[in-house]
Amino acid sequence: MTGRLLVVGAVNVDMVVMAQRLPGPGETVVGKDLQRHGGGKGANSAVAAVRSGAEVRYVGAVGDDEFGRTALAELRAEGIDIADVTIKEDVATGAALIVVDSTGENQIAVAAGANAAITAKDVGTALARADGWPGCVLVSTEISTEAVISVVEGAFERGWPCVLNPAPAISCIRQLLDLSPILTPNQGELHDIYHLLGGTGGATVESAAAMLAVRTGAPVVVTLGADGVLVCDAHGVSTRIPARPTYCVTDTTGAGDTFNGVFTACLAAGQDILSAARRGVTAAALSVETAGARTSMPRASAIDAALATADHVSP
Repeated sequence: MTGRLLVVGAVNVDMVVMAQRLPGPGETVVGKDLQRHGGGKGANSAVAAVRSGAEVRYVGAVGDDEFGRTALAELRAEGIDIADVTIKEDVATGAALIVVDSTGENQIAVAAGANAAITAKDVGTALARADGWPGCVLVSTEISTEAVISVVEGAFERGWPCVLNPAPAISCIRQLLDLSPILTPNQGELHDIYHLLGGTGGATVESAAAMLAVRTGAPVVVTLGADGVLVCDAHGVSTRIPARPTYCVTDTTGAGDTFNGVFTACLAAGQDILSAARRGVTAAALSVETAGARTSMPRASAIDAALATADHVSP
């Protein structure tokens, strides 16, 4: 069964330098060359979803510039419907400056550009066009606050399941929790939201996730990097899903986006949340073995093969 997924988020161009180590404050490090890739959490997740077999419509914005035209061409080439991407005048396409060290860890600074110019009207037009179409909605928070709010509210009003990737954990998330989005923070973002809600002290991942799940009445899925994911159901009961063993970590950029795209595509296709999380974490583990946020994203056949191997070796 193919899932139909509406993705709302940022489109960036990624400028990447591979270096031996990440720079410290005030420090310069020198890498061999500069690589340019398509990026943005939303656009990356859309690519991961469509490669995993989903049908994807994308909502976002680019500038009227070379980077924007290239970004749209790349998304179109992946088979993504970009009819709801708006071109903003007098603003540049978003950009991310990324340094990746020899262990695959990264350091990222983002210029939001056109992503910050997405309006509630842009979102409303896209949601109206999508009426009756998506099996699930995925939104990330690198875009304007009003756009994030409009997506979650619009999905709730239409009865569409909504996955909210709080990267970064912006303050408006507090007002959206009553609309029962499925949250997919990483460990740092989880604790940011926990403290936004008045939590104190060093809560465990399980207890912080349970607090959010009880508040939203929806599952919370926490990505834990090499430790896999934690899935906390709406009653606060947690299940850990380990990551697939990775033998060569080349670049962790985009691993979270890969997880979110594949995970949400699975939900859109009707899979249960634990199965969706298992497939998402398998795809994310595959993605870190190749450089580039998108070039590393696996297709459905590779994910199937990795899952089959894991099933074969499981006791």
